Amino acid sequence: MLSYTIKRLLMAIPVLFGISIIVFGIMALIPGDPAQAILGAYATAENLARLRADLGLDQPLIQQYFTWLGNVLQGDFGRSYTLNRPVLDEILDRLGPTLLLAGTALLLCAVFGLLAGIISAVRQYGWQDKVLTLIVLIGISTPSFWLGLVLVMVFAVNLGWFPASGMMAIYGGGGALDVARHLVLPAITLAVVATGVVARLTRANMLEVLRQDYVRTARAKGLSERQVIYKHAFKNALVNIIPVIGIQAGFVLGGAVYIETVFQWPGIGRMLVTAITTRDILLVQGGVLVVAAAYVMVNLVTDIIQHILDPRISA
Repeated sequence: MLSYTIKRLLMAIPVLFGISIIVFGIMALIPGDPAQAILGAYATAENLARLRADLGLDQPLIQQYFTWLGNVLQGDFGRSYTLNRPVLDEILDRLGPTLLLAGTALLLCAVFGLLAGIISAVRQYGWQDKVLTLIVLIGISTPSFWLGLVLVMVFAVNLGWFPASGMMAIYGGGGALDVARHLVLPAITLAVVATGVVARLTRANMLEVLRQDYVRTARAKGLSERQVIYKHAFKNALVNIIPVIGIQAGFVLGGAVYIETVFQWPGIGRMLVTAITTRDILLVQGGVLVVAAAYVMVNLVTDIIQHILDPRISA
């Protein structure tokens, strides 16, 4: 088990290195001059040249990358020139709300996706299966940002059940209940598509397992249907479902970018949108790198859980 974990950790290093190259390269290819974006259209040539030198933009691209990477490895992500504060401090302030939103959405998609998939498989071709399949297809086909706007109109504007935006009330807010009320709509919006994916693949894996000989043997021994489903079928199907949930973790982390914008959630996604529009390169690079690293770590955890459930799985 320890050797498998170490091996997976070592495999994550080149992945993160590759991500850093892609992130840096994409930002370098974006048209426009960051110095011009900072100083404005009326900046003098002398001021532009001085700022480019301060930001290291006058150096060759490869040198800029390795300088940035060396600083990142030392925990220095640079300084945001639009916020005038260290990038790492801004990311850490935003990381908590993003993890809360993404974690809640992932929990919802895992619980409801697994339940829907199990019920559909057990009641194959029954009315439960048909209804759940229809709901899942609608959920997967619905754009998340559009669904978010619909939920805001229905449950926030018309019914007034939940807040429309933010993480807490401006006046007198901040408690756990207040945060929970603000969390409901964005978490549901972010979880819908991922729930549909988990439900469909859970159904497929459960149907495959339910046809196996050992399941028929369990029924022949006189075990209750509940024991057959959850103790034998679901336990074995879960080995193939865990990686799917890990992949959906990446989906909810990536989806948080536009969901946080729709609901004005103060997380990394909303920060990235603002940083991209202002050409705050170091803030964008740091934010994307942290989100990517979080996704890699989540997949590492799911791989380890899958290995625990089935030790025959190797790297």
